[in-house]
Amino acid sequence: MHAKHRGHEAMHAEMVLILIATLVVAQLLLVQWKQRHPRSYNMVTLFQMWVVPLYFTMKLHWWRFLVIWVLFSTVTAFITFRATRKPLVQTTPRLVYKWFLLIYKMSYATGIVGYMAVMFTLFGLNLLFRIKPEDAMDFGISLLFYGLYYGVLERDFAEMCADYMASTIGFYSASGMPTKHLSDSVCAVCGQQIFVDVNEEGIIENTYRLSCNHVFHEFCIRGWCIVGKKQTCPYCKEKVDLKRMFSNPWERPHVMYGQLLDWLRYLVAWQPVIIGLVQGINYILGLE
Repeated sequence: MHAKHRGHEAMHAEMVLILIATLVVAQLLLVQWKQRHPRSYNMVTLFQMWVVPLYFTMKLHWWRFLVIWVLFSTVTAFITFRATRKPLVQTTPRLVYKWFLLIYKMSYATGIVGYMAVMFTLFGLNLLFRIKPEDAMDFGISLLFYGLYYGVLERDFAEMCADYMASTIGFYSASGMPTKHLSDSVCAVCGQQIFVDVNEEGIIENTYRLSCNHVFHEFCIRGWCIVGKKQTCPYCKEKVDLKRMFSNPWERPHVMYGQLLDWLRYLVAWQPVIIGLVQGINYILGLE
């Protein structure tokens, strides 16, 4: 190998410089794209997040991942179809948030179990159960990837569905004034009547009042904030006090988790594209 690559130090240095330059330029372009056209950026990133793992799954014959991916894609496609219909069926917002909240909780649990399995393996606790280190580590990393990947994917799909549903109902507009006036007895997320008073204890769910005095079904506003990644009032866009709203720290969509999701999006969606671009540049320049 050394004889084959003798005298190629300059070529290798040039390849490294091309890789670094491409990464820097691609990062700058992606940041500008995200700032100037967030909607198209999110749509393209979501599509790549959804499709890129499918390519590697087919190539590497990961059939278990393929089966889960097909099941998730089938149900999510049906949910997204329901969320984008006009007029919107009254039961659709609850259906959307229930599905994505289920995936959200399952992905969190799967990720935590995977992380614990990795840590147990690093501390050698797998030997107590006579499990080989490589098997335990593969199990932990697989669960960690499943949890993070589907956690990112469902939150992105849920955010898109939340925008469609809220704008269809008319109490919310991503830009501009709402097309409907919100009464005190109507939830701006699902458009249905609120029958439980803010100070009353509901049988199924309570009624929640934001600091802007707008009231919502508890499950609706929790789905809007946790699943749909919205941290403003669905009607007036005032900042939601998440610390007061979610006393359980596991339910807070905090900054570190958002940064982790952004990093994972970049790693899954754009890193293969950038590496493929670098390989193409090297091929055109005749570098090996």
